[in-house]
Amino acid sequence: MIDIAGVSRSFGERRVLDDVSFTVEGGRMTGFVGGNGAGKTTTMRIILGVLSADAGTVSLDGTAITPADRARFGYMPEERGLYPKMQVLEQLVYLGRLHGMSAAAAKKSAADLIERLGLGERGGDTLESLSLGNQQRAQIAAALVHEPSALVLDEPFSGLDPMAVEVVLAVLRDYAAQGAPVLFSSHQLDIVERLCDDVVVIGGGRILASGSREGLRAQHSGSSFELELEGPAADAGWVREQPGVEVTHLDGGFARFDAPDAAAAQAVLARAVQQAAPGAAVRRFAPITPSLAQIFKEVVR
Repeated sequence: MIDIAGVSRSFGERRVLDDVSFTVEGGRMTGFVGGNGAGKTTTMRIILGVLSADAGTVSLDGTAITPADRARFGYMPEERGLYPKMQVLEQLVYLGRLHGMSAAAAKKSAADLIERLGLGERGGDTLESLSLGNQQRAQIAAALVHEPSALVLDEPFSGLDPMAVEVVLAVLRDYAAQGAPVLFSSHQLDIVERLCDDVVVIGGGRILASGSREGLRAQHSGSSFELELEGPAADAGWVREQPGVEVTHLDGGFARFDAPDAAAAQAVLARAVQQAAPGAAVRRFAPITPSLAQIFKEVVR
């Protein structure tokens, strides 16, 4: 588990992080989202020790993080840093060796990753000869080649087509399944929502929301509900007559509405059940849970 507690950082007079705190749990995928300049990259650099914090701490499994701990992390920076004229396989083996792997172990790990990431036929090619998407896959392989204990990835899906995204997702899920904490930033909220167990939203250098994906959706679900009746006599028009209820969409036996409180919503359900008769029945009644994109818009405005 990586714990970031009370981290602040300024560049001159500009405060870019202000009391940032969140946790990246082992074995879970944590998505780190925010607009440009929100503080994602600065936070990641502090976790990795590339930058120092003005205040606050970063700990690993309850103890202060050390350079030796960080050396076992897999890091993919926003600025790509591989050698353009070096062959992909050769470069990955070299990076594995820098992390203390034996030549045999580094070569095996590099070859396995190249295959899993769909670069099996490109291992002998130079990085600069690859497409931008394949360069991105190679960069991801570089973060994984030394079999890291934790992953910190800055925009790992940038430039990847949908097929490549699925390949990378499968690899990252495997690492999380082995117990590694995985933190990655992304502007692609649909990917974050689909992949992540936990989500952290940052804006203006402050944490605006954090928690499990489903917990955040429940927390921000508000007071909107959907009622669906089925059968030849299904008609939800009576929902408009319910005290305090505002219908936002009505179509035959389907109604979407806002309720002032849980009691008003339950009153709608009670009436629907009570009125259920031959030819009409309650098929579904549920709160409307927002998407991550909707939650993001809500907390950053």
